[in-house]
Parts: sequence; C-alpha cells; structure tokens
Amino acid sequence: MRVRLNTRLALIVLGTVHVTSSLPFEALRAQGGTPHGRRPVVASAAKLLTWSEQIATRETWLRKKHELLLPLMREHKIGMWIIVNEEFHDDPVVQQIAPPRPYTGNRDVFVFIDAGDAGLKKFAITGYTEENLARFFDAPTTEPLPPAGTLRKLWEQYQPSTIGLSIGGGRGQTRALGYDAHRFISEAMGPDAVARFVSAARLTTDYLDTRIPEELEHYRAAVEVTEEIVRRALSSEFITPGVTTVGDVRRALYDLLWAAGVRTWFQPDLRVQRAQGDIATSRGFVAVAPEATVILPGDLVHIDFGITYMGFDTDWQKMAYVLKPGETDAPAGLKQALKNTNTLQDALMLRAARPGRTGGEVFNTTMAEMKQRGIEAMVYSHPLGAQGHGLGASIDFRSALRTDTTVAGQRLRLGSYISIELNTGLAIPEWGGKKAFVMMEDCAYLTAEGYRFFRPRQEAFYLIASASATR
Repeated sequence: MRVRLNTRLALIVLGTVHVTSSLPFEALRAQGGTPHGRRPVVASAAKLLTWSEQIATRETWLRKKHELLLPLMREHKIGMWIIVNEEFHDDPVVQQIAPPRPYTGNRDVFVFIDAGDAGLKKFAITGYTEENLARFFDAPTTEPLPPAGTLRKLWEQYQPSTIGLSIGGGRGQTRALGYDAHRFISEAMGPDAVARFVSAARLTTDYLDTRIPEELEHYRAAVEVTEEIVRRALSSEFITPGVTTVGDVRRALYDLLWAAGVRTWFQPDLRVQRAQGDIATSRGFVAVAPEATVILPGDLVHIDFGITYMGFDTDWQKMAYVLKPGETDAPAGLKQALKNTNTLQDALMLRAARPGRTGGEVFNTTMAEMKQRGIEAMVYSHPLGAQGHGLGASIDFRSALRTDTTVAGQRLRLGSYISIELNTGLAIPEWGGKKAFVMMEDCAYLTAEGYRFFRPRQEAFYLIASASATR
C-alpha cells in the first residue's frame, strides 16, 4: 500500500496537468475529479519524504530521543517503564519510543530500565523478531523472547523501586494500558512487582513534549502542505457560491489529502456564519455546519483541518469570505474582527508566553490585556507535535480556570510545539450588529522570546468570488 501510494504521488506531482471542463460538478466528482480539473495536485507535497526516507530519518531521531529518557526517568522517579502495544490496538507512545514501523505481534512489550551506573537498559519483547529492533533494543534476531518469563527475569534482576505504566493519566496517551495487558504484566511479574506499579503520565508527557532541533524543518514542511490544502479548499477552485455544499468541500479536502500522500488524524470540519439567521453553537463554540449547507455570497467560511506526516500531526484553522456581486473585499467590520484576532495572537505569543511560565499564567496575562483593549476573546490553545492533541502545557480557559493545579501548573518547555487556537467576537455593523467570530489555529514553536509561527499567519480573509464574477 505504501509503495503504491508514493508511486501514485510521484506520477501526480510530475505528470498531471489541470484540464478545465464544463461537466457538472456531480459528473466530475463521479469520475474522481474536481469542478476545475481532474485529480488535484498538491505542489508543496513534492518536498515531502518518501515512506522509506521518513522511516530512516525518524530512526536517526530515535537515537537522540532515547538519550533523553534516563534523565527524565530519574526526574520523575521511574525505575522501569513498560509500554505495551496490542495488535490493532496501538499504544500512541510506541511510534515515539520504538522504530516507526508496524507492530502486529499480538502483544509487543518495550521496557526501559534505569540500571544505575550501567545507564539505561532497553528491551523489546515482541511477537516477531525484527532486525531493526535490535539496533535500538536488546532484542533477538532469531526466536522471540518468552514474554512472561522475560518480564519476570527483568524484575528479579533489576528490582526497580517503581514501575511506570500507561495508567492513571488524564489523556489517551497516558492511560492506554488495557485491562488484559495489565493483568498479563501483573501475573508475569508477581505481586511484589505489582506493589510498585505507578502512573508514568508525567514521564510520558515530558518525553512527548520534548522536541529536538532536527524535527523542526520537517514539521514546517507538514504545515506548508496543510496550509496549501486549506487555502485551495477555501477558494474558487473548489467553491462555486450557490452551488457548492459544505459536504463538497469536505470531500475535496479528503481528495487533496490523497493527492498529497498524507492522511488526517480527525475529520475536517467547516463552519459557516452569515448575516441572516442565528449562529448555531455547540459546547460554547460556533457549531460545525451540516454537510447539506450551500455556501452563499456573503458567507464567512471556516475550516478546521490537519494532516499526519513523519509521526507528527498538524492542526490548522483559516477563514474565507464569499464576495457578493460587486464586492472586491470583505466588509470593514469583518476585517476589524480579523485584526482583533491577530491582536489576541500577538498578546499570547509575543508578550505573555515564555519558557518556564505556566499555561495558566500565560492565559491570565493574555486575557487581562484583552480586557484592557476591550476585545471579546477566547483562548483554547493546546500542545501538538507527536499528536494533534498533544501532551504538555495548555493555554486554555478550560484548564487555567480549573482548581486542578496540576494542569494549570504545567510549564512551557523551550522548543515545544503548540496549536495557537483562539477566537474573538465582534458585532459587525454590516450585519446589523450581529456578532461574528473569527477563529484561528496555527502551529507554533516556543523560543526564548515567545512563540513563532511555522508559516505566516492569516491577516486577510481568503476571498471567494461570486458565481457571477467567475463567468
């Protein structure tokens, strides 16, 4: 499957040209095309690595990431860390601690041990032998190790004071150990070992939240592909006002993913705001628009989208305005709303955020500035990188206002990645005083002077011409 995908991608990038057509949209879609050509091309995807190149590159990173583990284990007082991967029920941490390859050995176990003066010991107890595992772990290349017996032997040999497991955490990455896997480990290692089981949540969080410099430009390439796909989806290439539906655009996003040779980690969403009628809400936010919604002139259209590449996830939100006949730009009120969101971004990224500050501190500082400026704002930024909803310090009203000081007390780590996700609301004169919300989400990384975007932020709406203007 991977080879076919990349062969197809190479053919698309090198050999396909767009051919205009007068066929109706439904007819073209049935043939696998778009309203303006067949099989979309994502030009920025030409920079992406092939699958084999991705694996080779990520394995060079893995050696450096393993060097982080012993200091982190000692910081969090974890003597032994056990990660269990079940066939077709992957632990989300495995691709970050083992070679990024498929694991289908029924039950695969990875063990890291603080061996004192001997340093870090690493063992792979897998259902199938694999020579690449032996490059990073103490692992056989002929017959697999007996799982239960090997775990028992490691426990008896090293007698760690604590055994960290994927239990007791507040997120999926830190509570992935299933009931049967827990029972298997318990029975294999015995009651004395079970008494030393602890949550590895804090260790997992810091490990997944730590980025190495070599990753940055590859993540930037992923963000660039994300940006191109969203920009094109929010354009006249895929949207004909009065004809195109939200569902049509969502399907176009999937086709662009296929053309780029990447996948997504969540279903793309669209939201539509317009001067007429009420704005539907869900959980305090503008609600996702039904797929049958027809995009009309005067609409404010929003996309929430992300891709998966090189073991990374991106998360990206941008907005477009659909021009009415005779218009050349969005109304002044909407443009001011966008400027307010840019001001909110600056407050959080450039003035409030610094390494070592807590997420709660950054949130409260940002919101104090917004109150002073008279801007209605919401901030719900979250870590990302290894996962789109990553681990680390959130800058989020849902955590900063809780009494759960563990979440609010998490500190920003130099070099970590974050989704700067937020919005502002403003009454729009051209909409009769009705409020509009400008929602943005950008990938950023933390420097000593605050956050920096991987790609330039949106400072003007993408503009979609009305049907009459395109004829």
